[in-house]
Amino acid sequence: MRTFAVSALREPPFPERQHDATERVARESTEWALDHGLIGDGHRLHRLRRADAAGLAGRACPESPVDGLRLLTDLISWLFVMDDACDEDGLGDSPTRLAPTVAALLDVLDGQGSPTDGPATVAGPLGEALADLCRRAHAAGGPAALLRFVGDVREYLLALLWEAANREHGRVPGLAEYAQMRRHTGAVHPSFTLTELAGGTLPGAAHRTEPSLVALDLLAADLVCWCNDVFSYRKEHLTQPDVHNLVAVIAAGRADGDESAALRAAADRFNGALSAYLAAETALLATGDAGLRSALTARRNWIRATYDWSLRAARYA
Repeated sequence: MRTFAVSALREPPFPERQHDATERVARESTEWALDHGLIGDGHRLHRLRRADAAGLAGRACPESPVDGLRLLTDLISWLFVMDDACDEDGLGDSPTRLAPTVAALLDVLDGQGSPTDGPATVAGPLGEALADLCRRAHAAGGPAALLRFVGDVREYLLALLWEAANREHGRVPGLAEYAQMRRHTGAVHPSFTLTELAGGTLPGAAHRTEPSLVALDLLAADLVCWCNDVFSYRKEHLTQPDVHNLVAVIAAGRADGDESAALRAAADRFNGALSAYLAAETALLATGDAGLRSALTARRNWIRATYDWSLRAARYA
């Protein structure tokens, strides 16, 4: 699959970089996951190490302070554990099975990570670790950062219920629906938020509601998700077929179901979105608005990071 992806996907024209503290943070984040009970010795520990959360985070914020890199790495580790529980361990097979966990995690978000014997305890290790992430986001960026992060994670959790309903009913979403929901199931927005936070600047409300930045934000989210879908398709299709992949959705929408044609169409979709992103970014940079630069840097770093990490990640081997 990597051979096809490298040949078919346009390489993002941004510099490949990685944070100098990546290896150290990888060790610390694994200890964090162990301390919070997200994983134990054995299969889940091995699976998380293969996922290389620090390798992805280190590419996404190559120049941030180490504390910012740690926070982003811990979020990605948490997301990998949650996704694996849903996709590989059966938690996401149906909404009725997933809903109690989602409800407990939403309680944690409603409490904004406040120490409590209630919601986080009910949610178990996932809730305890999520509460820790919320508290650290607040400490790093104040109320605005916390509220944005909480909203982003809430959208991710609710989107997981959409996936679970599709699995239960054997339903393949349409392409437009999938493209919209993939931005949320891919947890791109909370990842962008913590990357900007690690960089030291979160765009204010005036910038975040600027239509041109909103459009670029959606393009960046699509590029991250679609790159991941192309690189991961073969592994996901062979080990445990799931309709929640751009290639699978395109194939299901074709009369002939041609997988090869769907792979090419997915790659073409990525390449077209990358061209659109570059044009939109150039237009925004031409405004000379310094307040946009951190947001643009975070997004281009994520696009490049996803491509480079996917080339190497044992998760898709």
